[in-house]
Amino acid sequence: MNIVVDYGNSSAKVGIFDGNNLTAQHNFLTTEELKKFLQNFSADNFIISSVTKDSDQVSDWATQVKQKYILNPQLPLPVKIRYATPETLGVDRIAGVCGAQHMFPNTNTLVVDAGTCITFDFLDKHGNFLGGGISPGLMMRFQAVHNFTARLPLAPSIDEPPLVGDSTEKCIQSGVINGITAELNGIISLYKQKFEELTVILSGGDARFFENKLKGSIFAVPELVLSGLNSILIHNGGR
Repeated sequence: MNIVVDYGNSSAKVGIFDGNNLTAQHNFLTTEELKKFLQNFSADNFIISSVTKDSDQVSDWATQVKQKYILNPQLPLPVKIRYATPETLGVDRIAGVCGAQHMFPNTNTLVVDAGTCITFDFLDKHGNFLGGGISPGLMMRFQAVHNFTARLPLAPSIDEPPLVGDSTEKCIQSGVINGITAELNGIISLYKQKFEELTVILSGGDARFFENKLKGSIFAVPELVLSGLNSILIHNGGR
């Protein structure tokens, strides 16, 4: 039994795996909830990917686990990192491309993670993680429009924004949501022009929101990071 923790900017996601099978998933909004859960859960292997919290501290909470790992670029991985500055590379991005490698080995793959930020990560068919891009995410854009202006409101997200907004709120919704949709489709198109037979995976908290707004064949895998963390555990001898 493997337990994996993806500690992001807004919450901690926990996946329980039996081999390659995700048998349970939990989402914790507070550290106390996560701490209590980890202290009372027994497993063979544990790994954490954290972009906000102290990974060593969270690992210490898993008191009933036989083998623990903390994801960093030095940990043996099922992909080869060709990033110029691996020490600055987000561990969630590493986990995402490892998940892509597990799902689509020997394939040119673009991982689009629509979360707090939108990240684009390219893994070539030889298992080389070359890098990608980072852009502001959905809620970050809504908040930026509000926070960096004097009078523009904090608009809510809606499923089908108009192209031509007839109010300030609808104009913001049009600009943010249609803008991200155009950005995603445009960047995916550029990657498809550059890399043949490209597989595109959409993941992250806003994956379902944008899934039907993108052109072409897209694989929506919201829990790609959890699967990637489990594949790293298995690569390091976990079951």
